[in-house]
Amino acid sequence: MRKLLAFAAAFVFTASLYAAEIPTITIGDLKEAMAAKKVVLLDANGTDSWQQGHIPGAIDFSANKESLASVLPQDKDALIVAYCANPKCPAYKKAAAAAKKLGYTNIKHLTAGIQGWKDAGEKTEPGSKT
Repeated sequence: MRKLLAFAAAFVFTASLYAAEIPTITIGDLKEAMAAKKVVLLDANGTDSWQQGHIPGAIDFSANKESLASVLPQDKDALIVAYCANPKCPAYKKAAAAAKKLGYTNIKHLTAGIQGWKDAGEKTEPGSKT
C-alpha cells in the first residue's frame, strides 16, 4: 500500500510539473501569426536589451509589469508569446506567468529567444526612447 501511495504521489507531482509547462512556438509559426496580426509578443529580456533590439512589435515586459493589463488585448484567448534571450534563459516564465495571472489562456514560449530569431536572419527593431 505504501508503494502504491508513493507511486501516486510521484505521479501527481510529475503531472503538476508538466501542467505548468508553457507550450512552445517555432519561429516559422510565430512569423505566420505575426503576418496575420494574431499575436502579442512579450520580450522578457529587460529594458536595455529591448532598447537595443527586439522582435518587431514586442512589448517590453520589464517596463510594463505593473500596467500589463492595459497593453494586452481584451480577448483572453489571444495568442501571447513570451521570449527571452535563448533556449536556456528562464526569464520568459515571469512574463508568461503574469499573462496567465491576468486570465490569458493561449500563452506560448518562443524557445529560440531573441538570439535564435537573429540567428535565423530575422529582423529586429530598436526600442523607442520615451
